[in-house]
Amino acid sequence: MLIEFIENVLKDNNVSHSDVNQYSPLVLAYIGDSVYEVFIRTLLVSKGNAPVYKLHKQSVAFVKAKAQSDIIHSIMDNLTEDEQEVVRRGRNAKSGTIPKNADVVEYKYATGFETLLGYLYLKKDYGRLTEILKMSVSV
Repeated sequence: MLIEFIENVLKDNNVSHSDVNQYSPLVLAYIGDSVYEVFIRTLLVSKGNAPVYKLHKQSVAFVKAKAQSDIIHSIMDNLTEDEQEVVRRGRNAKSGTIPKNADVVEYKYATGFETLLGYLYLKKDYGRLTEILKMSVSV
């Protein structure tokens, strides 16, 4: 269902594969953060009705920088060389912001994870995006 939604959102999007490679890693992380947030919220809501504050508390456990940093470390060996390069680009990007609730290294790896998600999303590689998202919640 989520993939169908994404396909509909992007059906008129004319971003080519080469265009995606030209995007700033931080732009990819920006959209990747949203993709991950929607995925996690959908996952939690699909488990049943719950008070919003509980859903929010559960989602924070997945989307905080430390959790994302842990995820990318645990799945890195399952990524292609191209995907690992996208993660490195995101990790090494100069964001200009200082993380409030995370250590800088964790924040950089979390940015790398979000960059990968944004890259796969804009590239319209929904099959691989789905695999990565499923890996992210099974670690």
